[in-house]
Amino acid sequence: MKSVLTTAVAAADLGGRFPSSSDLESVQGSLQRAAARMEAAEKLASNYDAVANEAVNAIYKSFPNGSGRDIDSGTQKDKCKRDIVHYLRLINYCLVVGGTGPLDEWAIAGSREVYKALGIDTATYIAGLTFLRNRGCADRDMSAQALLEYNAYLDYAINSLA
Repeated sequence: MKSVLTTAVAAADLGGRFPSSSDLESVQGSLQRAAARMEAAEKLASNYDAVANEAVNAIYKSFPNGSGRDIDSGTQKDKCKRDIVHYLRLINYCLVVGGTGPLDEWAIAGSREVYKALGIDTATYIAGLTFLRNRGCADRDMSAQALLEYNAYLDYAINSLA
């Protein structure tokens, strides 16, 4: 799994060298932000169902017909929520490991092609994830640093779907 630590060690190994001072500084920065990432991961894990419901509601405000497919809206919303929960779980994993590896390996690789084959517009997921990013409040939800870490992974997922 790709994290700051594994990336720094792999880069040094590939270059046949010891980790450089910039490699060590990036690892140190990641370790210093670990407490904020863990706070964000804990808050997300304890409330993912409500967070996913808010994202689905935001999606259906922007896209009243959902994906426009010929299935009932309840089933469509359930499938949308399932996918949002999947993204949230992967973002949670990213917060824990301190890198984008889980999103890269289990969500981003080939996702646009899959959604295109299924006739699903990625704009729906972008709308839901963007709502979650904009909804976060440091005073209400988590500390400012934890919210910054959480939003960084949301932005990464949004940009990968765009």
